Amino acid sequence: MQIRDLPYSDPGDPDVRSGPRFLFWLGRNQLGGQLKSLSWGLLHQLAIAGLPVTVGLAVQAVIDRSGGRLALAGGLIVALGVLIAVGDTMLHRTAVTNWITAAARVQQLLARKTAELGSALTRRVAAGEVVAVSTGDVEKIGWFVEALSRFAAAATALVLICVGLAIYLPSLGLMVALAMPVLALAVLPLLPRATRRADEQREKAGKATELASDTVAGLRVLRGIGGEELFLGRYRRASQEVRRAAVRSARMWALISAVQVLLPGILLISLVWYGATLARDGRIDVGQLVTVYSAATLMLFPLRHFEEIAMAYSFSRPSAQRAVRVLSLHRSSRDATVEGVTPAGDLYDPATGLMAPRGQFTAVVCGDPDEAGRLAERLGGHADAEESGESGESGESGEADPSAAPSVLLGGVALDEIPLDAARAVVLVQDKDPVLLSGTLRELLDVPSSGLVTADAALEAAQCGDVLSALAQASADNDGDPMRTRITERGRSLSGGQRQRLALARSLVTDPEALVLDEPTSAVDSHTEARVAAGIAKLRRGRTTVAFASSPLLLDAADRVVLVHEGAVVAVGDHRELLRTEPRYRAVVTRETDEETADIASVPAMKSAQEPAVKNVQEVEERA
Repeated sequence: MQIRDLPYSDPGDPDVRSGPRFLFWLGRNQLGGQLKSLSWGLLHQLAIAGLPVTVGLAVQAVIDRSGGRLALAGGLIVALGVLIAVGDTMLHRTAVTNWITAAARVQQLLARKTAELGSALTRRVAAGEVVAVSTGDVEKIGWFVEALSRFAAAATALVLICVGLAIYLPSLGLMVALAMPVLALAVLPLLPRATRRADEQREKAGKATELASDTVAGLRVLRGIGGEELFLGRYRRASQEVRRAAVRSARMWALISAVQVLLPGILLISLVWYGATLARDGRIDVGQLVTVYSAATLMLFPLRHFEEIAMAYSFSRPSAQRAVRVLSLHRSSRDATVEGVTPAGDLYDPATGLMAPRGQFTAVVCGDPDEAGRLAERLGGHADAEESGESGESGESGEADPSAAPSVLLGGVALDEIPLDAARAVVLVQDKDPVLLSGTLRELLDVPSSGLVTADAALEAAQCGDVLSALAQASADNDGDPMRTRITERGRSLSGGQRQRLALARSLVTDPEALVLDEPTSAVDSHTEARVAAGIAKLRRGRTTVAFASSPLLLDAADRVVLVHEGAVVAVGDHRELLRTEPRYRAVVTRETDEETADIASVPAMKSAQEPAVKNVQEVEERA
């Protein structure tokens, strides 16, 4: 795999049983690149190891005054220099390729998992952690995969050099051969503590990233309530904790580096002292001493790879574990059993008893906003499996609880029994806080759709006239065409109401069989809300539409209203009827306090206590 061939057509099915297993899976899937890097690394290391031999020959030739052997040694040094240059260049090329391709594979896996999970991802994994995994953690995982082949080349070269020195000059070669394992393994007792400190640093850095991400996302609100300094202080404290943890981690790695400098230094001093004694006694030649000393000195270079692979593993293991936590999430473990079916009909939830008749505009009122959000996701299908699936850290397969509530039905067909993409095509759920991607307005509305609803019709129904005017004035380069005006990431250049209406227009363009909206008008004023409600009802006539809301203006535009209380449907009717007959409905819609509701329920005879609330609601409806 070359960089120019990225992205992968299929990044594969990763082993997410644990972080180390995931790293092994990545290395195994890049076996070709690893072998190339290993081969070039061996050429580079062995060419370097050959220099001491040629230098020793050159020194001995000078001592013996042999011009021929000196010329031969010089030619060998030149040849080795060429091999070193070629080997180093190709090693760097293949190693970086392994790094980038491994990181790209992980990023593709994360992107695929994000697309599969959708909004369920941020409910189960913090947004800051997802950002940390897809940026810094991906880089560290790629580092380990890249360093693995270079470490293998260095370790192989060390073994070959030690064997060669033992054969070439047993008196000194055996000394070096016995010392090398000690030098390579001397840092092992320090690695567990260094790993723990590195993990602590990564954990604190992840929390700081999450805090920063949440702060930036809510910056407008923080400015409105004057909370910038409060959250700035929190981030400052979190960043200082990261700094202290990084310093503690760096101290351990500095100690490891010091050990790897001190012990080789002791070896070289001992080698020179013992070798000089042997040369003085005439038991070895000066050239042989130079050869062994030079070889021992150059062996310190591949020894550095032992420290690097230890650092790479220590940093990449928690990163791989975090990636595994995301990649092991599953939306649903139940396989599709119905293929090639496009269901149509009533949308029914057996768990709550909620029925949305085909072709009607149904409004749903829940006293608990969280319950409304969960029910909206359930109507889109597979929500129970999202909630009950286990991650790979627990070692479970992510299967859904058999006792979970039955699937939502569309036209009598369970959404869990059809492929996920088909389920999403027939039932579209718009979140309470929809996201606008960066791009032009035309690109924003260029989504898979039935083709029956035009962008202009959707924008008109969502009352986006003022948004179009603002976009037309925002860019003079587009000749006043708002469809060609770029929208910034997440629509940050727009107000909350403008973003909400553009997202609603995008949902209306898709024209699904069933459209589920969660508080689609919560960020607009009452006059705009009334027009949006009428626009939705008009454009979606003949299509199934479900809107979770508590606004009288939107509820009055619905064909039927359903009250859900404590996870079950308790009342069905139109808005005005439920206001008169259902105290719990009236309490939610009119924003009555718990004390007021209790007083009304406990004193039925006091109709005068109810009349003001009903009168206020009627006045609001008349004004609307």
